[in-house]
Amino acid sequence: MHRYANPLRFQRLADAAFPYILTLAVVLTVVGLWGGLVMAPPDYQQGDAFRIMYVHVPTAWLALFVYLTLAIAAVSSIVWRHPLAEIYGRAAAPAGAVFCFLALVTGAIWGKPMWGTWWVWDARLTSMLILFFLYLGYSALYDAFDDPARGAKAAAIVALVGSVNLPIIKFSVDWWNTLHQPASVFRLDGPTIHYSMLWPLLVMAVAMKLYFLAVVILRTRAALTERKITNLRLTAETAGE
Repeated sequence: MHRYANPLRFQRLADAAFPYILTLAVVLTVVGLWGGLVMAPPDYQQGDAFRIMYVHVPTAWLALFVYLTLAIAAVSSIVWRHPLAEIYGRAAAPAGAVFCFLALVTGAIWGKPMWGTWWVWDARLTSMLILFFLYLGYSALYDAFDDPARGAKAAAIVALVGSVNLPIIKFSVDWWNTLHQPASVFRLDGPTIHYSMLWPLLVMAVAMKLYFLAVVILRTRAALTERKITNLRLTAETAGE
């Protein structure tokens, strides 16, 4: 895997895969939304209000997944000093923040008819809000120092420290008495959601992950191009002296 950390090799692979990733993301999004909004039957308790889960649940899963990848990239950056790890972190963090924000907003919309309120200081909701602030702090630290290397190192430390929040989010519904429902998909005894409702959810989860990959490829490509331009400018200025 270390050889794929080379920016040029990564860019060649990413450029070749990008059209397929984006096309598949669009197709699966259409299929998932059709299955969730049209084909899936109303829930016996929540009626049609449950359909917001086809956006809420995949964005919540992705918010956790993206932050986990930030922590892995932070280890790669600090220990092995992979040049692509810092670039990936800066490219992925804003996307992760958007997914986390969408999970919070759609959760509030879903919670209003189910709980009778937009927000409660529930363990799951509060830990997700903390995750959103961690994303913002991670992104802000990159530009908080004059030396980009110091900013990248500070952001990496935040990613590693903040990763402690991930198991808290995951197991909060098991550790504490919360309004948020417990896990209903990834369970040792199997999913509790009927297959007719489950398959569109899984399709949407894959579609959003592919969309995230497409966004990261675009942002990483832009960052690599910006770095090339900066290096050429510095080289020209040095030669001019």
